[in-house]
Amino acid sequence: MERNNDSGPIIVKVDSDLEDIIPGFLQHRQGDIEAILEALEKSDYETIRILGHNMKGAGGGYGFEVITDIGSAIEEAAKINDAAEIKKSLHELSMYLERIEIVFEPT
Repeated sequence: MERNNDSGPIIVKVDSDLEDIIPGFLQHRQGDIEAILEALEKSDYETIRILGHNMKGAGGGYGFEVITDIGSAIEEAAKINDAAEIKKSLHELSMYLERIEIVFEPT
């Protein structure tokens, strides 16, 4: 899945076996955004690094490679206390979550 800046929908094909858990997975990513923003206010880069690392690990397993990429970027930015890069990645994640449309494919 490519990351782009246009405003159209982003179609993500996901195994239909995951249909019941995808809404919760995506809701947790929204929660990650809020948690990372709170951690940024406290300059808690270790929490941000862990949340980014977890996103990196979870995204691809559910078919969301972009979330993996963004999680990796957040993790790396947190290692060097780069608040601007973290905010940029959070914005990218937020826009991605707003635009995705899930297509469930049979196994």
